[in-house]
Amino acid sequence: MHFLDQAKIFIRSGAGGPGAVSFRREKFVEYGGPDGGNGGKGGDIVFEAVPGLNTLIDFRYTQHFRAPRGKGGSGSNRTGGGGDDLIIRVPVGTQLLDEDRETVLADFTVPGQRQIFLRGGDGGRGNLTYKTSTNRAPRQHGPGWPGEEMWVWLRLKLLADAGLVGLPNAGKSTFINAVTNAKAKVGDYPFTTVRPQLGVVSHRDREFVLADIPGLIEGAADGAGIGDRFLGHIERCRVLLHLVDADGEDPIEAYRVVREELAAYGAGLDDKIEVLALNKIDAIDDEEMREELMDMLEEESGVRPLPLSGATGEGLAAVLDRLIEAIGPVGGTSAESAHSSATDEETPWSPL
Repeated sequence: MHFLDQAKIFIRSGAGGPGAVSFRREKFVEYGGPDGGNGGKGGDIVFEAVPGLNTLIDFRYTQHFRAPRGKGGSGSNRTGGGGDDLIIRVPVGTQLLDEDRETVLADFTVPGQRQIFLRGGDGGRGNLTYKTSTNRAPRQHGPGWPGEEMWVWLRLKLLADAGLVGLPNAGKSTFINAVTNAKAKVGDYPFTTVRPQLGVVSHRDREFVLADIPGLIEGAADGAGIGDRFLGHIERCRVLLHLVDADGEDPIEAYRVVREELAAYGAGLDDKIEVLALNKIDAIDDEEMREELMDMLEEESGVRPLPLSGATGEGLAAVLDRLIEAIGPVGGTSAESAHSSATDEETPWSPL
C-alpha cells in the first residue's frame, strides 16, 4: 500500500431539518390550532482513530465529507429524525491541523479515540412553538440551523518505540530488513528510502516497533532535501538509533550534521535517548582503524558507539539489547503510555 502522511480534506456537518407548519384537523374541532413539530438535528462530523492503518492514502481519492442533514418536522407535533453522524476513520498518530497548517486542532494517539469535531445544526422550530396569546394560528417556522464547514489538513506521525536516524546511505534500510519483516528498499545510493517504514522487532521475548526514517541532510530541519516533513515521524519515538556510516567520507561530520538537524527541528528530538552505532563496520578490515574511528566518535558524542554491520549481522544482538534497555519494561512504550492516559469519552470541539 502506498504511504501518504499528509492530506487536505473538506468537512461539513449536517444542517438542521426545517420545522413544520401544520394545524390540527379533527372532527368536531373547528379551530384545532397549530401542531407543527420541530426539525431534527443535523449529523456531526466525528473522527475516530483505528488500529491497523499506517497511511492516509484513502484521503487522496475521497476529499469531501458531508454529514446528512436532519429530517423536517411534521404534524401532530412530531419532531424530525436527526441526521446520522459521519465517522471519519484515521490511523492512530494522526493530527488535525487548520488550513494554514500552523495550529493543531486534534491529536489521535490511542486506538478507539473518538472526537466530535463539527456539530450538526439544530433543527428549526415548528409553528407550534410560535403560538402566543395574540397569535393563535402562526405560520412561521424555522428553516433549521446550518452545519459547520471547514478545510483541514491530516498529518500522520507514526507511532513507534524506536526511530532510525542517520544520513542517506547510512544503512538504515539494511538494518530494519535484518531485524524485522519490513522489506524496505535497499540500494547503494542516497535516498533509497523515500517514505518511512515500520517494522516489528522480536528479540529476547520482547517486541517493539521500529521506524526507518528517510535520510537527513544538512538543512533538513528547514526543508532541504526530503525536508523536515519526515522528522515529525520520530517525535513520538522514545529512543533514537543513530547509525553512522563507518565507510563514509567523514563519519564524525556525519554524526554532527544529524545532531544539529535534530536540535534545529526542536520538539525535543535532541533530548531523546540515543543509541549510537557505527554501521558497515565490516567494510573496515584494519582493526586499529576501527578502534581509532570508535574512539573519535566517542570523543565527539560522549558515549561509546556500538560496532554494527547490518549486512553481516555483526553486533545486531548488542544493538537490540541496548534498544530494549532504553525503551524500558513492558508497558512503558510510547504507544502503550498514550493508551493508558487517554479516555474513551467523546470530546466536542468547534472552530467557532
